[in-house]
Amino acid sequence: MDVNKNTYTIVFAAIMVIIIAAILSVTSLRLESLQDINIALEKKQNILKSIGVEVSRDSSEEAYSIYIKEEFALNHLGEKKGGLSALGVNLAKEVKKKINNQSLPVYIGEINREKKYIIPLRGKGLWGPIWGFIALNDDLNMVFGSSFDHKKETPGLGAEINRDFFSNQFKNKLIYENDLVKFEVKKNGKGGPYEVDGISGGTITSNGVTNMIQERLAKYLPYFDRIRPSNEVDSVLLQMDSTKVENEIILD
Repeated sequence: MDVNKNTYTIVFAAIMVIIIAAILSVTSLRLESLQDINIALEKKQNILKSIGVEVSRDSSEEAYSIYIKEEFALNHLGEKKGGLSALGVNLAKEVKKKINNQSLPVYIGEINREKKYIIPLRGKGLWGPIWGFIALNDDLNMVFGSSFDHKKETPGLGAEINRDFFSNQFKNKLIYENDLVKFEVKKNGKGGPYEVDGISGGTITSNGVTNMIQERLAKYLPYFDRIRPSNEVDSVLLQMDSTKVENEIILD
């Protein structure tokens, strides 16, 4: 073939493209399992961060086995779905489904012998997806801790949601009032028990955090209503009243 012709240049370029594409494809396939492992470790690292356990990604596997005592998925009625783990749920796909087809992950951690209920979050920021984890005390209302991250929010503005100064505000705030998610991220929101201060200049991202918390946490009310400690107390008080009435009848 005449190397001075355009045909030679085109054929040579096409062959090189095919060879490079094949090399990249093989490399990607070989690294895919390692990428999946790293994604799982980072997920565990962020779950642990929401309950105040700061570890490196490489150490997250061991720490996860220590602090996370249980993990499972729920249906929209708050019932556990057999055979499905929380870690196996892809929340990016689940939030696009109708609620009756969604799987709702739950992680139960333990800090100082106290249960913490960790709920994963997924929403939209200004330029792309945002996500995080929020941990509730065993009263299922007060926030124990949180962690947030993003894909491509504006540096210095919305991207600040992954900074400690933002997530630290959430501690001891309340989520629910009368079975409604009242919590919100708002400008100058420092005074009330249901609010935290938003990111200066990052209003849309701050609103995205509010929306994903309100949207996700509302889905867990059926489950929380099933296990809420107050229900146990009410049951005991009802039983005590019933016993009292029976005793009064016997005495009469």
